Amino acid sequence: MKQNDETIEYRRLRPEEIDPALFDAFERHQRVSRCWRKEDGVWRIRDISFVERWGNAEYEVLCADLKRTISTNGAAFGALIDGELKGFAAVSAGLFGKNREYIDMPTLHVSEESRGRGIGKALFLLAAGWAREQGAKKLYISGHSAVETQAFYRAMGCAEAAEYSARHVAAEPCDCQLEYVL
Repeated sequence: MKQNDETIEYRRLRPEEIDPALFDAFERHQRVSRCWRKEDGVWRIRDISFVERWGNAEYEVLCADLKRTISTNGAAFGALIDGELKGFAAVSAGLFGKNREYIDMPTLHVSEESRGRGIGKALFLLAAGWAREQGAKKLYISGHSAVETQAFYRAMGCAEAAEYSARHVAAEPCDCQLEYVL
């Protein structure tokens, strides 16, 4: 796919290429000033400021998570510009929920300088297509509560999950639990 005079290659990532060096040109940086919080059953935007930035330790954990996802029959997708990773998404294998209709998308990130180019949307749609092929009815997303992140997911058609994953809520209690109907 060609965008803004550059070619963006979207493809499945292979386990052998997933190591911290893959992320050398990836900038996980997000300045957050407002977040969604559910209080007394009502969603509200709150002034909550912090900076999210990954370092070597976070990339080590990410690589292990991505390799585990792939080795357990899940999938990871990458967006590369001139051979450099600028976005990625992963989808775990296995249906869950009381009706076994959900499949988990544990990660979707776009490098800071590459946001706003449609990379996130393209990766989201690749993940959703793969999830549909696995027999899922809904994609499950435990999404960062930052207003901008939630605006992206809402624009993609996501809504609050009808059924929350207790595992995700315990791991990230401030995340917004979302679903996308496939």
